[in-house]
Amino acid sequence: MEKGIFDLQKHNLDNGLTVVTIKKDTQLASVHVGIKIGSIYEKVEQKGISHFVEHMMFKGTKKRTNEELNEELEQRAGDYNAYTDYNCTVYSMTVLKEEIEASIELMADMTQNSNFPEEEIERERGVILAEIRTSKDDIEDYSFKNTMECAFKKSSIRIDTIGSKNTVEKFKRNELMEFYKRYYVPNNAYITLVSSYDHDEAINLIEKYFKDWQKKEFEREKVIVENNIPIKKISYKKDAEQCTIVYLYTFHNLSRDEELALRIMNYKFGESANSVLFRRLREERGLAYDVCSELDMGKYVKTLSIYTAVNEDDVSESLDIINKSIEDIQNEKIVLDDKNISLMKKVLKTAVVSTLEDSTQLSNYVVHQIIDKEDIYEFIDNMNNMENIKGEDIYKVSKKVLKEPTIHILLSEKSDE
Repeated sequence: MEKGIFDLQKHNLDNGLTVVTIKKDTQLASVHVGIKIGSIYEKVEQKGISHFVEHMMFKGTKKRTNEELNEELEQRAGDYNAYTDYNCTVYSMTVLKEEIEASIELMADMTQNSNFPEEEIERERGVILAEIRTSKDDIEDYSFKNTMECAFKKSSIRIDTIGSKNTVEKFKRNELMEFYKRYYVPNNAYITLVSSYDHDEAINLIEKYFKDWQKKEFEREKVIVENNIPIKKISYKKDAEQCTIVYLYTFHNLSRDEELALRIMNYKFGESANSVLFRRLREERGLAYDVCSELDMGKYVKTLSIYTAVNEDDVSESLDIINKSIEDIQNEKIVLDDKNISLMKKVLKTAVVSTLEDSTQLSNYVVHQIIDKEDIYEFIDNMNNMENIKGEDIYKVSKKVLKEPTIHILLSEKSDE
């Protein structure tokens, strides 16, 4: 796999809007609009405002009511979506080629002309509060939120992207509008378009609807990057059917090669269905159904987490198994050789090919790379550099990362009989 694997051009409009067009032999076109604002840039009293604004983008513009906007989105007969991440908010549409111009016009109207009707704000506030309540019923989600609150004191990632009941209840229309007007500007926006259009046609189409968007000066809040606090915390949830265990580590100062070694280690340790933790906790002992370890390798958020759910009587044994597994990988008792590296390279290549063949995934991947100012072809360098990684590199990075965890244990608090 080499650079130039897809036909790509990058453009910058006069108003500061960054655009990447990708020509692909496809009947589907996918457009993503990314705004570089998310939860890591929010003050404590603002937690959840990026997410709230995202919801309001679908609630009407200066020329379309809520009903008209959503009817026109529906008429495109494709997929439209939005999400708020740590560092950005992204809006997307994937439609037939003949629907792409109408789709781009809709997205331009939403991002430039949303008007935040008061009655829609109140309605959406109820929706978001219901979303917060629902997350409390998801034991895995609830456990991770508790872990993040234990792991960090200052970093904004300690509070979920959706915000809290306290903050969401207080947002006023003028606060939401001010936030929107400050950050939804072309010099803070990024667009990717994957389609069968020639590049000139594609950029002309985007320029037609986004060129009059007015550039403005703005400043994001400073991002606080924090290492996790080494602590073991037990909390309780009434009538929980299972108990959960979460380990969380941070790794902010690894090199690119060390991060690659960590990805290989994580796959072998807990990510795959044949991982060390999966086999020891589920296959050999029958203690758990859900067992996993996950990496977040964002620009400012770098975490490795281990999660499992077990019966209360099995918590102590499960902790022993997790701790022993960590010791075994650090003491090189778990084999990490060329076979593991070769397998991980195939896993990475499979993920890359899957992304390349799916217009929506490809557009989403590229918009994140340009928002973070990362090389779009980074995955090719990763695959090439993986050839140089040896077992000793994986053991070394495991010793560097798998130390001083935040451990959160959730136990069931029984109702009074």
